[in-house]
Amino acid sequence: MPGQVHFQKRAQIATLTLDNPEARNAFDLEMCLELRRRWGEIARDPEIRCAIVTGAGSKAFCTGFDVRATAAGDSQQLAKLPRREAPFGRITALQNRCWKPVITAVNGACVGGGLHFVADSELVIASETATFFDTHVALGMVSALEPAGLARRIPLEAVFRLALLGGAERMSAQEALRIGLVGEVLPPQQLQQRALALAALIARHSPTALMRSKRAIWQSLDGGLEAGLDSAHAELLAHADHPDQREGPQAFFEKRPAQWTPPPDADAGGA
Repeated sequence: MPGQVHFQKRAQIATLTLDNPEARNAFDLEMCLELRRRWGEIARDPEIRCAIVTGAGSKAFCTGFDVRATAAGDSQQLAKLPRREAPFGRITALQNRCWKPVITAVNGACVGGGLHFVADSELVIASETATFFDTHVALGMVSALEPAGLARRIPLEAVFRLALLGGAERMSAQEALRIGLVGEVLPPQQLQQRALALAALIARHSPTALMRSKRAIWQSLDGGLEAGLDSAHAELLAHADHPDQREGPQAFFEKRPAQWTPPPDADAGGA
């Protein structure tokens, strides 16, 4: 039975739930394609200001690409595709250039390709029961893409521990918090409530400013400092005449909720 990606939209928040119980929420080909479609939908929906990614159940968040397909040889041809064309290379918002902020709520084991969601999210929170490890080399596979993303947010030695130990040691939620892989660790029953609360706080702000802020920060990491500052400054210039620049201060001084302008289509991004 193929896995599913459940989509829920409440007010200005979208939630994507990975659900593949037979494979501990690993993503198969159908789920990869559905994720790509959903990120495009989220990017284009002017009502959505923030998204949450989590896993179904309480044992696993995501265990990467479904190894049943790998063992059967079904993924060999997929692995030869260019990265931007491969289905498993378009599973996160960042990979799809969806500039809406994303919160990842890690509710259990996060393994291998599941680390993409952690590496590519703006905020990451985890259950006390969450663990993080990478089994690529243990299965004779190269651990490459996930470490490349993780190296931008945690110490390099921690990246190598995940990549080279092959799951022989598992990083606890508390250790992930210590090294900055996650921002908060909570009791399991509080995880989804906290994710929704954070998303609601984010959703109060200018959707255009949120997207341009996210884009400025991520793109600043793609080059050196000067190139990153130039890219960030370009976002400031693009926003200079946006009506939210005036509405925000006026609403603040008038002590009322701001009436934000929907972002222009050019800022939505998406596949």
